[in-house]
Amino acid sequence: MPQPPNPELRSAKSHQAILDATFELAVRNGYGKLTIEAIAAKAGVGKQTIYRWWPSKGAIALEAINDQIGSATDFPDTGDIAADLRAQIGGLARMLAGDVGCVYRGVIAEAQNDPKLMQMVRETFVEPRVQKGALRLESAIRAGQIRDDLSVLTMTNMLYGPVYLRFLLGVGDVLDAPELVNPILDGLRPRS
Repeated sequence: MPQPPNPELRSAKSHQAILDATFELAVRNGYGKLTIEAIAAKAGVGKQTIYRWWPSKGAIALEAINDQIGSATDFPDTGDIAADLRAQIGGLARMLAGDVGCVYRGVIAEAQNDPKLMQMVRETFVEPRVQKGALRLESAIRAGQIRDDLSVLTMTNMLYGPVYLRFLLGVGDVLDAPELVNPILDGLRPRS
């Protein structure tokens, strides 16, 4: 006798189909034209399935972004903080300059008027990466590569503020952001 379909497997397939459809539609048509109806049709699910799992299109798009990123924003630890930051910021810049950045820009714009979405952006995208970056910066402090008299949050803002300024406002090319690492690190080096 054939086994009945596994509802958990079906749910996992539907979940992934929704994420894939969201990302594809947002890239192809622009985030502003993305609708729950279009996502449901492309994914082959009902709108009620989407609303059961996500409160808004921004929430779906944010999860779709996180699904797409992979290791692009990982922090290497080769022992050379300058090389590691250039590599990490370079990976982030390439990601932001591509399809992920197109979708992420739309999510950030929507989050300006949606406090719940802004909280989701911080909790699922920003904070996990800030925590990983903080660990790498703390390692560099212990190794004497950077100052210990500034908070890690201040250092993070100094390093990543220019990336987001370029990404969100077009003040310079985001792909050139890794070139800022050395001048910023000059200010973060231990003082003799």
